[in-house]
Amino acid sequence: MPPVQVIATEDEKETPLPASTSDQYGGNQKSGMLSMCPPALVPYVQLARLFPPAGLFLIYFPHAFGILHAAVRTEASLSAVLQASAVLFAGSFFFSNAAHIWNDLIDAGLDAQVERTSRRPIPRGAISPTAAFLFAASQGIAAAWFLAYLPQGFPVAFCYALPNILATMYYPLSKRHTHFPQLVLGFCLAWGTVIGELAMGAPPFVYSASQGFSIDYSVLCLFLAGVAWTIIYDTVYAHQDLQADLQVGIKSLAVLFQARTKALLWPLLATMAALLIECGLLSAMSPLYYLVTVVGATLSLATMIARVDLASSPSCWWWFSKGFWWAGGAICVGLLLEYVVLSISE
Repeated sequence: MPPVQVIATEDEKETPLPASTSDQYGGNQKSGMLSMCPPALVPYVQLARLFPPAGLFLIYFPHAFGILHAAVRTEASLSAVLQASAVLFAGSFFFSNAAHIWNDLIDAGLDAQVERTSRRPIPRGAISPTAAFLFAASQGIAAAWFLAYLPQGFPVAFCYALPNILATMYYPLSKRHTHFPQLVLGFCLAWGTVIGELAMGAPPFVYSASQGFSIDYSVLCLFLAGVAWTIIYDTVYAHQDLQADLQVGIKSLAVLFQARTKALLWPLLATMAALLIECGLLSAMSPLYYLVTVVGATLSLATMIARVDLASSPSCWWWFSKGFWWAGGAICVGLLLEYVVLSISE
């Protein structure tokens, strides 16, 4: 029998859980920084998934991709890059909070039936649904406030952000309707690339009465690469709860493919690599981009796919929690180096 640890809040009956599940993004972590929070705030911090900050960076990474890609192509000033990065990081912080709270609010009934998520704040009764809704609304409003700092102004920026907002609201429901919630999530997260480009004054698609609809295909490739990246790591993440999801009726690519999942992940990785290459070609990137961004991201994800044990929940969590940093970091660093070299050569 695996060791157990007791997780409970005040006035709650102590419930033993396997030690391996408590920190697997289950929304019930109490160690680390959370141990220093006032007890009354702990459920709210857990609900927003502030620790570990995986969700925040999963949302921010694509924004950074868009910022850096636009910075290279427009030869933007360092001050413009730093300002856009700061604004979108702050916006990502609040949007991450809102998205996680909304997800837990919609999924509370399902979370209660899955061991890893059964002790999240709403299922265990630490936060009421009404309080969670108000908390989510406050975070969503705060996130929207930062759109006013984009060069196009709030009305235009909000129109660009609206597809992501609607998709994010639908995401928790998609697990009930389709086996492709990872595709919905991929759209939600990769849309940050569009907002990143917008923040640099380089809208990736525009419509005018005279010229009609036009799209920047290099950004489209970067966006689609982000979708593929998200599908890969979130499918690994979904395998943590495969058996419980099968019993409860939650749909996902992990449920659809089960033991055949790696046969899906490899072609997705090849597609992602091809899209990153095409993005580089359309953007006239240097060999440095291909070496760091394309090779780095591809090798890191290939290692994850090859070595993760999809039948082991702890293995899925370990490779998810490490793998997204490596791939996202490689894409960011490659684009950043491209920008630095370009700036130095001027």
